[in-house]
Amino acid sequence: MTRTAVRKTKLAGRCEACGVETPKWVGRCPECGEWGSVVEIEILPVPANGGPHRNGGGSANRPVPIGQVDPLGAARRATGIGELDRVLGGGLVAGSVTLVGGEPGMGKSTLTLQALGAMAESGATTLLVSAEESIEQVRLRAERLGALHPRLLVVSETSLPRVLALVDDVRPDVLVIDSIQTVADPESSGVPGSMSQVRDCAHALVAAAKTRGLATLLVGHVTKEGTLAGPRVLEHVVDTVLQFEGERHHSLRMVRALKHRFGPTDELGLFEMGAAGLRDVRDASAMLLTDRCIGLPGSVVAPMLDGSRPLLVEVQALVGRTVFPMPRRSAQAFDSGRLAMLVAIAQQRLGLDIAGFDVYASVAGGVRVDETGADLALLLAIASAHYGVAIPPDLVALGEVGLGGEVRSVAQAPRRLAEAARLGFRTAIVPASTPDVDGLSLFRVTGASAVVGRFFPNARAGSSSPDG
Repeated sequence: MTRTAVRKTKLAGRCEACGVETPKWVGRCPECGEWGSVVEIEILPVPANGGPHRNGGGSANRPVPIGQVDPLGAARRATGIGELDRVLGGGLVAGSVTLVGGEPGMGKSTLTLQALGAMAESGATTLLVSAEESIEQVRLRAERLGALHPRLLVVSETSLPRVLALVDDVRPDVLVIDSIQTVADPESSGVPGSMSQVRDCAHALVAAAKTRGLATLLVGHVTKEGTLAGPRVLEHVVDTVLQFEGERHHSLRMVRALKHRFGPTDELGLFEMGAAGLRDVRDASAMLLTDRCIGLPGSVVAPMLDGSRPLLVEVQALVGRTVFPMPRRSAQAFDSGRLAMLVAIAQQRLGLDIAGFDVYASVAGGVRVDETGADLALLLAIASAHYGVAIPPDLVALGEVGLGGEVRSVAQAPRRLAEAARLGFRTAIVPASTPDVDGLSLFRVTGASAVVGRFFPNARAGSSSPDG
């Protein structure tokens, strides 16, 4: 009898944080840099001559011409929440798995419960697995949100096998797990919330969603750094990753897709948190400018673009004489490095003598600005606060400012400016290459010094602030 030669069993490593495999065990993952996250795995022996394919032979799927593939794919089920459907591209796809992440207190549980109530109202059978709260707590929230519906089923459960058994018994159309970090698999090592538990539970729930055609939402926590807690492989196995963010002391909440296999990732959903839950914000620009103080030095409106959605935000700056050896440069909702650079440009290119002054910058309303289109507005706000001269209330400023003080163009400027014209603004300071926009008088500039010269004609280079 001829024996088939087999290769010897060998040990390799797999990082529990990012899922990367290494040829041997190492103390630090070469991909994500985590220490102690690599565990040994055993590679099963295979025939020396190659043997059958590792997946067990032939596949039931057959290659088809790409032109014959249905471009629409699976039908979408609307969640009943307009802004959430906007981000999802129309709704939830059957068999898809969506991860909803955000800081505690942002409203993740409120959002998912409202969505389940709306879908139950439309005839879908929905199941909420509350792994953190009791069903009595969920019932109180549902009553406040108006989500009491007989098709909305709720259970408090943390065991993964029992959750899967409930899914087989109830056969819901939509499943919500709140949260994935508190569900545990008895056959997996580690405590609930550990890397191995989160990874194994997520894989099992994804497999269940695909085989049953079940739209699934997983609620996840974030770390202090703002990233999703648990292994990075959690983001890889799901179809969609939604980031739910906002300021705890503001009512505005934002939902954006960091990953979406069924649509674009450039949409932004806006909500207002109230006593009755989350409410869609249709006109975000008007809401953000509601409490704007007219005639206040250091305040300039900037037309921003978040994904494909134009937003008008109020950029504010405050300049005051410092009592410290080193002046402070404090940025809220801005990149602090960007603020320091613009302060240096104001000193070197515009002649503002603010070396001995603290500079504070923020965006009103709780919106974070991460793009360079607000550079000119922030620079103008700093000059306005420095000289104590208010900017005209019907003016917006748009443009990126380079290190030489030049004003550069930004993407989709006409769309941003059209939003400003819709809200009644009549003048815009823009880069020289900006095309005309109906309803706006454009003041085209090539350098930021021209802006200072127009609005502060009596200011002398190197003059001090009025407050000192």
